[in-house]
Amino acid sequence: MRTVIAGGHGQIALRLERLLAGRGDEVAGIIRRPEQAGELLAAGAEPVVCDLESASVEEVAKHLEGADGAVFAAGAGPGSGAARKETVDRDAALLFADAAERAGVRRFLVVSSMNADASLTEPPAGMDPVFAAYLRAKGAADDAVRARDTLDWTVLRPGRLTDDPGTGLVSLAEHTGRDEVTRDDVAAVLAGLLDEPGTAGMTLELIGGETRVADAVARVARG
Repeated sequence: MRTVIAGGHGQIALRLERLLAGRGDEVAGIIRRPEQAGELLAAGAEPVVCDLESASVEEVAKHLEGADGAVFAAGAGPGSGAARKETVDRDAALLFADAAERAGVRRFLVVSSMNADASLTEPPAGMDPVFAAYLRAKGAADDAVRARDTLDWTVLRPGRLTDDPGTGLVSLAEHTGRDEVTRDDVAAVLAGLLDEPGTAGMTLELIGGETRVADAVARVARG
């Protein structure tokens, strides 16, 4: 199996790359800066230098040719302003989806954010405006991906992310309530979702819990 990950140098992406490479899969990570390549190679991934804020659909589609799955895990990151939330968290996600369609890659995962749907209305009073822009961008990208019948998409919305060691125990459902989850466990769930076509067409929330990752993924696939 070959998987291409947008935002290949991100904290979740690097963890996912290690997991996929460790089980013998081919994995490529799209990165913006060449100096990030070494960390991807160390994770067992093929680095692909491509700026999703300036690349064309055709350019990105070439990097997706022959892939079995695509994961959008890119983000403008902390310290970026509202404008880059739109160009990365929204526009780059749509570009990546367009490219997957062009390359004939149906399995498509999106790493989104809890509360992204609610963000499409007025943000709560007192919310940081840049964070509100981030949630709006994620919500808009999710909606645009979910409208496509050419992709077997799954949208994953983790709770508050931590760098604690993964527990392998999660709660995964359409609605989980708000809580935190480790980046290790998010990566493990993404790996499981890639293998489970029965989760296509689902928007799932994820927090730490009491169910093993494999069982949690199988449970939501069964409905």
